[in-house]
Amino acid sequence: MSAAPPSRRPKRAPAPPQDRGLSHELMQQIQDNQGDPDFMTSLGRGLVVLSVFSQHPREVTMSQISTETGISRAAVRRVLYTLEKLGYVGEQGRGFVLLPRVLGIGGAYVASSSMTAAAQPVLDALRDDLHESCSLGVLDGDDVLYVARAETVRIMSIGLRAGSRLPAYCTSMGRVLLAALPRDTLESYLERNPLRPRTERTVTRMEDFLEMLDRVRRDGVSLVDQELEIGLRSIAVPVHARNGTVVGALNIGTQAGRISLGVMQSQLLPRLREAAQRLGNLLH
Repeated sequence: MSAAPPSRRPKRAPAPPQDRGLSHELMQQIQDNQGDPDFMTSLGRGLVVLSVFSQHPREVTMSQISTETGISRAAVRRVLYTLEKLGYVGEQGRGFVLLPRVLGIGGAYVASSSMTAAAQPVLDALRDDLHESCSLGVLDGDDVLYVARAETVRIMSIGLRAGSRLPAYCTSMGRVLLAALPRDTLESYLERNPLRPRTERTVTRMEDFLEMLDRVRRDGVSLVDQELEIGLRSIAVPVHARNGTVVGALNIGTQAGRISLGVMQSQLLPRLREAAQRLGNLLH
């Protein structure tokens, strides 16, 4: 069943000094668990440090990590020293980079996830049929997490791959997933995430955004036109488990100058819905 729409005037949190990210969310979770005798704060900080690397294509310095996480330089140094001794990071240039050993952690998820295993051949077939890049995403914290992807050519200035994260509010998959949230969960998300403009096209007026989610919830499709990045259009639909629950979102991304909005709706959308239905039928 579709989630009830949220109230029209959720409280707006003060805008943070910079965009939220995974490291910010993890630090908040660490703060929330202070006082729990079974919670290992040092391990939590180690995972926060690792999360910073996912947002940087090159080496990361100790100062960058400290600034982005709020962890002291001394604590960051100890974390990096430990990770280096265990073979998860190494020094490069003036900073640190991840080493191949970390692939074992992500690979374990891919190997154990029935949805990811089922999705890849579906995505590959959709890409080969339409000659467009397509992805499967889930909501992880406040971001869309890409868990599977079949790519033709790069269509964004940043490379997307399994493990990439993007803001939910201005992406097609993110809006599909937000539209499926219970009302109180959605309102909490909106309190934490001001609708910042990523381009001049990004919808940032709360009333407009909530009306858009209403349409996504009603029509079962989200089409985003250059709101995340100029030149990029994407269309997404929900993936339903057999019990009707929305468990992910499937999307197609394309270059705005090559495929019109009309073509996306008339030609890409039916094939995308078929692929989402096929994937949903494969899920336990």
